[in-house]
Amino acid sequence: MSVSADVYHVHYLLQDCYIALKLGKRPLIGHAHGSDVRATLRHPLFGRVVRYNLMKCDIILVSTPDILDTVKQFREDAKYLPNPVNTMIFYPKPLQKSEKKKVLIASSLDWDVKGTDIAIKALSRIKNEVSVNIIAYGKDFGKTLKLAKNLGIHVNILPKVPHEKLNQYYWNSDVVIDRFKLGSLGMVSLEAIACGRPVITYVSSEYPEYRDFSIEGLGR
Repeated sequence: MSVSADVYHVHYLLQDCYIALKLGKRPLIGHAHGSDVRATLRHPLFGRVVRYNLMKCDIILVSTPDILDTVKQFREDAKYLPNPVNTMIFYPKPLQKSEKKKVLIASSLDWDVKGTDIAIKALSRIKNEVSVNIIAYGKDFGKTLKLAKNLGIHVNILPKVPHEKLNQYYWNSDVVIDRFKLGSLGMVSLEAIACGRPVITYVSSEYPEYRDFSIEGLGR
């Protein structure tokens, strides 16, 4: 934090943002990305850090609309700024022919936030027609494996990789599954679509940004 700059931009309203404020780094943009508001805000200790950052940053940005109302309880001037996709990394490639449809559950394995259990239950109904891949990260990783076993569906476990290498997982898939609980487009959806892969997710018209949503519009 000894770097001198004209503007400071901190992603996630957690410790780094708090330290920047305490060190007097101004003007400071605090950027909320989801879990820092959805989960950490309710934490008995770190919730105070998030609330402090929300109130003290010069500008607050929010990357997904589902957390905007919560953030505005602390900062009425908070702005929604959609996450950009790096099209130098995530770009279309042709689908590969395969005997079974290769399905990738690319979101973190979290039943409460992502609805991973919903995806596993649905895929179990067509388990003889699909090859299912999951990435080994998320608080419900073990529960997901147990549920799949109980439903008789085999899942292939992929190692967690750096973000810039996720494109390989998308390109090796026929369909990508994102989240079903939040109603907002996550980075998984945006990046997979940029890679030319169809995505299954839940988009809610509750948010004005999605009321006229269409795949055709997203591609423009």
